[in-house]
Amino acid sequence: MTRIAVDAFGGDYAPEQIVAGALQAADQNGIDIILTGDQSKLESLVHGKPGSERIEIVHAPDIIGMEEAAEAVRSKPESSLVVAARLVREGQAGALVSAGSTGATMAASVLTIRRIKGVERPAITSLMPTRTGVALIVDVGANVDCKPNQLFQFAQMGSIYAENVLKVRNPKVGLLNVGHEPTKGNSLVKEVYSLLQTEESSVNFVGNIEGRDISQGNCDVIVCDGFVGNVVLKFAEGLADALFGMMKEEFTRSIPSTLGALLLKPGLRRIKKKVDYTEYGGAPLLGVNGVVIIAHGGSNAKAIQNAIRVAKRGVEQNIVQGIAERMA
Repeated sequence: MTRIAVDAFGGDYAPEQIVAGALQAADQNGIDIILTGDQSKLESLVHGKPGSERIEIVHAPDIIGMEEAAEAVRSKPESSLVVAARLVREGQAGALVSAGSTGATMAASVLTIRRIKGVERPAITSLMPTRTGVALIVDVGANVDCKPNQLFQFAQMGSIYAENVLKVRNPKVGLLNVGHEPTKGNSLVKEVYSLLQTEESSVNFVGNIEGRDISQGNCDVIVCDGFVGNVVLKFAEGLADALFGMMKEEFTRSIPSTLGALLLKPGLRRIKKKVDYTEYGGAPLLGVNGVVIIAHGGSNAKAIQNAIRVAKRGVEQNIVQGIAERMA
């Protein structure tokens, strides 16, 4: 099933930007989509637009707000998020995309779609731009306190995703730590290091990496707990914004610097595109029995379109089946 269920009322700019992104994905990428949410509102946004013939609307009267968390999933079973998750569980859709509350999306995925057998905890992943391409970081916020075997599974699931979806042959897996030596770090990462060295790990483990190594592109998959991963992700987003802000100030300071900026503009545009989260769409949630993409809360139409495209790719590459076979 390649239809994608989209929570049309999840996100800071829902439903207008969500619907716009869905229409773009339907029209430009040829993807069949199910929008969940208030039917009359969605019909008014979809009617007569390019791509509307590939859009189906399923009514969901309730909304889970951005500030709400896991408890709302139980108290609002007819919310746009839960209804979309239910469509995946029932096989009417192959994937779920939501820009709503991360905690609620996690809960809806685990409670409704359910975990893959053998997976202790699902993990949120994110693509980090590097000098050589991108690196997949697992986990970036789903699990702030982890046990060694959970990080061990993150490495396995991340490796499967990188190989099947990102098309990286024999992806290199690194463990994020405060030093390269096996003796460095806390008891958690030391034990995970030992686990990843065993034959049972079935991943191409290249050892510890430090924070400064992430952007160099030496690893394809970077493993850490959700607390560390979320800090890394948010720091990288903030640093990119700050650097481009500083460059803009410098380039407009004088006529010579402005002229220099004009010469550099094509290159700067390419760099900005590389660090723009809207280009990557969203963060795959690995370990649940269906493809789930958690989009940024501030997603615009472009980000939603790309999130839907990533979801479709995950379905087509049988990522859930690949993880289920490894966990078995």
